[in-house]
Amino acid sequence: MPDSFTPRYNIAPSQEVLGIVNGKAPAFQYFRWGLIPFWAKDEKIGFRMINARSETLGTKKTFKGLIAKNRCLIVADGFYEWEKTGGRKVPHYILLKSGEPFAFAGLWSSWKDPEGKEVRSCAILTTEANDLVKPVHDRMPVILDKKERVQWLGQTMPDEAALAVLCQPFSPKKMTLYEVSTRVNSPTHDDAGCVQPG
Repeated sequence: MPDSFTPRYNIAPSQEVLGIVNGKAPAFQYFRWGLIPFWAKDEKIGFRMINARSETLGTKKTFKGLIAKNRCLIVADGFYEWEKTGGRKVPHYILLKSGEPFAFAGLWSSWKDPEGKEVRSCAILTTEANDLVKPVHDRMPVILDKKERVQWLGQTMPDEAALAVLCQPFSPKKMTLYEVSTRVNSPTHDDAGCVQPG
């Protein structure tokens, strides 16, 4: 982990997430969550690009160009999804049964603001939900195991078949979830209480 790392419990779009990129060796790097394409005139476009559907990466102009060289991992140890029930949205926290950190597949982009300052941003790949997550939400992030992380960060771009395999829903047998407090609905709440059963 980088020296500046501080644990986070409730990260909202436009805030920083910890990622890993591949150069001469894998390296930690912070990204703004919400991808801003290099051609964007306004950084606000990032609020609409926090996720990228893995099934359509090859057909979306914005993401197609990034898959070749701008693949990254986003480090996490859990994520939230909201279940629509009885006219309200109930938040759930989803994590590995082991409690260990894991990695989402991501894409990143470099953009310069009007003053010329570089902003590196990212989007998280999503896939259809596994059997554990499906009752809560129909989509989930693409989670990669150790071998898949190496392949995703590799110098060679995964072909269409390899990409389809990498982006399969993660095994529900290795995951668990539980309901948490609606405190997570506000990004002003960012403490360990956010992940407590509620």
